[in-house]
Amino acid sequence: MLTWSRALPPESCRVPFPEIDPVAFAIGPFAIRWYALAYLGGVLLGAAYGMTLLARRTLWHDGKPPFEPVAIWDFAFWAVIGIVVGGRLGYVLFYNLPHYLSNPADIIAVWDGGMSYHGGMAGIMAAMALFTRSKGGNILSSLDLLGAIATIGLLLGRLANFVNAELYGAPTNLPWGVVFPTDPEQLPRHPSQLYEAALEGLLLFLVIRYATHVAYALRRPGLVAGIFGIGYALSRIAVEFVRLPDIQVGYLYGGWVTMGMILSLPILLAGVALVLYANRRVRA
Repeated sequence: MLTWSRALPPESCRVPFPEIDPVAFAIGPFAIRWYALAYLGGVLLGAAYGMTLLARRTLWHDGKPPFEPVAIWDFAFWAVIGIVVGGRLGYVLFYNLPHYLSNPADIIAVWDGGMSYHGGMAGIMAAMALFTRSKGGNILSSLDLLGAIATIGLLLGRLANFVNAELYGAPTNLPWGVVFPTDPEQLPRHPSQLYEAALEGLLLFLVIRYATHVAYALRRPGLVAGIFGIGYALSRIAVEFVRLPDIQVGYLYGGWVTMGMILSLPILLAGVALVLYANRRVRA
């Protein structure tokens, strides 16, 4: 069983949580939270960036993007449905199934929290595949597009997790350990949300940006999607070593494996397979 020291570190290793209200603004009785804005911003900014990629036909295989640039705003509606439905079902199935089997009405209570990034990823991939098929485009190229823009949503989503003071890490003596207001033990902890924002969001975006605009990876259908899968899975697995697992699931298989690690492995394998397929196809 993986355990963490409960000894209090010196004050120099305790960073107070910044005073950020999880509610961005309120209109009468309706409160708009940063978390909701992160989802909305991820879709809108991702669609705007995706439109610029689609408009540059020289980036794509045979000069053919999976669909016309303006059509991505139609896909944005599909994306929201895919993220919400996939994210919720992923959480229900993998993180708290016994509770929802006993309380099926809670499945639709998304306002009470509980979303899975892996489920949301599966949902938006399914939405993209169906949308591209309706347009008669190349599905692998559309998944490449998705890989190129998804990092924006991941970056904003992880920052929103930090604002919500949720999904934080294990106790740490490092100078940047943060004391989260939602932590009952009030210990300085790894700001694992920021680690993921930096790795899954910013760093992976830069890597893929290099691949699309310097290495012209979009000309090899499946390659960018594979790079995204590998980058996301490795980043998530690495951070899982210092991130606390969901309390209702805990650690698995020897006391150190988490559900996040397990769900990331198929993404890693699929990413490797796509990279190999894309490169073999070019050689052929």
